[in-house]
Amino acid sequence: MTNIQALFERIAPLYDRLNDQLSFGLHHVWKQMAVDWLELPAGATALDLCCGTGDLSRVLARRVGRQGRVVGLDFAAAPLAIARQRSYHYPQIEWLQGDALAVPFGDQTFQGITIGYGLRNVADIPQALREMFRLLVPGGRAAILDFSHPQTPVLQQFQQWYLQQWVVPTARQYGLAAEYDYLWPSIQAFPTPPTLWRLIQQAGFESVKHYPLLGGLMAITIAQK
Repeated sequence: MTNIQALFERIAPLYDRLNDQLSFGLHHVWKQMAVDWLELPAGATALDLCCGTGDLSRVLARRVGRQGRVVGLDFAAAPLAIARQRSYHYPQIEWLQGDALAVPFGDQTFQGITIGYGLRNVADIPQALREMFRLLVPGGRAAILDFSHPQTPVLQQFQQWYLQQWVVPTARQYGLAAEYDYLWPSIQAFPTPPTLWRLIQQAGFESVKHYPLLGGLMAITIAQK
């Protein structure tokens, strides 16, 4: 088990509560935006990589309807168990423990793919992007939602303050300060928007659109095959 995998096994029971508290509920809005920009029709087949407790998977399920199909894939068992418990109203979702770098489906299986706060944590970002390209049908889209790099020095300082002075102390109240300490270095190591666009294009995608959120504190990137 990798360190990141072990981390998500530990934080799973409190992950959603902390997300709500730390984002003031805005993560639900951003996830809906990411799914809307995929423009999936009813009855479509979609994949939610690094699905965690299944928030994005359920948004996808509402989009594609009962005639559609959604696969939620994550490498950690604990969040998947929570996702299953919360999704009994969504029979179109299949939950699967697996690796985002080697997804066990054939080429051109999905019309849309989401990955929310997961690309930053994979061991090989270019390989994850190549997998998304392989799995999408021609014309299919992938939506990447994650922390990003703010556009001004003031917002860059705010992001660091927010993570170190709000996120970690809040996590400490739940005994998870050490688990959330990883966020700031992981964001610093995450590709800047221009570098991410280049990696997406190198994976084979023809069209890339970037939507900064909150001045670039977060971002949604849409890649089309």
